[in-house]
Amino acid sequence: MKREEKFYLIRSDILPESIVKTIEAKKMLESGEVDTVNEAVDRVGLSRSAFYKYKDGIFPFNAMMSEKIMTITFSLEHMSGYLSKVLTYVAEQGGNVLTINQTIPLQGIATISMSVDMANLRVSSTEFLDSLQEIPGVRKAMIVGRG
Repeated sequence: MKREEKFYLIRSDILPESIVKTIEAKKMLESGEVDTVNEAVDRVGLSRSAFYKYKDGIFPFNAMMSEKIMTITFSLEHMSGYLSKVLTYVAEQGGNVLTINQTIPLQGIATISMSVDMANLRVSSTEFLDSLQEIPGVRKAMIVGRG
């Protein structure tokens, strides 16, 4: 039986020193400031064993959030209720709209750009996009970015 992972949001000033140093070492490695784990742990004053113990369980808050965001653009016919159907579909699939921008409809078509939190999505992103294009009024839809 797989154990459920739990996540906590904790202020950095109350973290134990070994965890703070692990974070610093990971930043050095990711930025290219150092080339090896040995260099990183030596610089921050941490043992290699402590680094390896904590490294896979520590993530910056913004990194955890941005990995689950997808930006989609699509054309939508200018008819009452069509955007509402799209938003309902997103919610039904477990997505959460973070931002939405719509152009003024020209020749009966509006362009929509939408950023969606996909962390709890019930389907793959490909299936999500394919089904989005099947909603009445939605024309061409495509992914323009992922975080």
